[in-house]
Amino acid sequence: MPPTTRLHHTRRGHSGPPVVLLHGLGSSCRDWEFQEVALEDRYQVVSVDLPGHGSSMSSGPPVTIESMADHVGALLASLDAEPAHIVGLSLGACVALRLGLQAPERVRSLTLVNPFARVQPTGPRDVARLLLRLTMLGVAPMRMVGAHVARGLFPWPEQRALYDAAVASLGATPRRGYASALRALAQFDARGQVAAIRRPTLVVAGDRDTMVPLGPKLRLAAAIPGARIVVVPASGHATPYDQPATFNRVLLEFLTQH
Repeated sequence: MPPTTRLHHTRRGHSGPPVVLLHGLGSSCRDWEFQEVALEDRYQVVSVDLPGHGSSMSSGPPVTIESMADHVGALLASLDAEPAHIVGLSLGACVALRLGLQAPERVRSLTLVNPFARVQPTGPRDVARLLLRLTMLGVAPMRMVGAHVARGLFPWPEQRALYDAAVASLGATPRRGYASALRALAQFDARGQVAAIRRPTLVVAGDRDTMVPLGPKLRLAAAIPGARIVVVPASGHATPYDQPATFNRVLLEFLTQH
């Protein structure tokens, strides 16, 4: 079935291969500013609002990671773009993985930031944290949900500006879109499939990530043929934002090689 949601996106840069930026849960295309500035001189940068986020309203049947990948593939087709470097954070990394499996002809390379092949709580603390988020999503204002999530993303006092920006972004995400994407993530399972990926792949992992432990990221990188993994020091789940200089350097080195 063809996609029924038209993805809002922005474009910067006028030459070079396209680089497509796919945000995390509760975020939007506006949150890639650090990367757009670093990339636009050498690449065509396409920053996407995934369904239910930003200005991309969701419609039709319930959203899945597979349908999100279909939407991104359709966007690339509509732009008549050559195969693109796909960069995804968390939710966006899941969509990038699925796009690499469903439409490899659209993909030049994959950069997966704090990714996972399957959501797997590792203990009672993870289960309790998920239940709290679900409860808040059902009854609390979205800005309160955003503040709760942002505390896990940016817990350090020196990250106050990043925390405030995350609260604003998450708080502006429609409740329905957030819940739908959260459900899609819970259903996502690419284990046993990622070995079929045949595109150059970079896995970037924050060493302080409390949302996705390092172990699943290492296993994912090991399962993708030829994948390279880079662990970024002093970084949590939102590596492109809390360590932008390091992330941009690693990303540009990878893109230049491919």
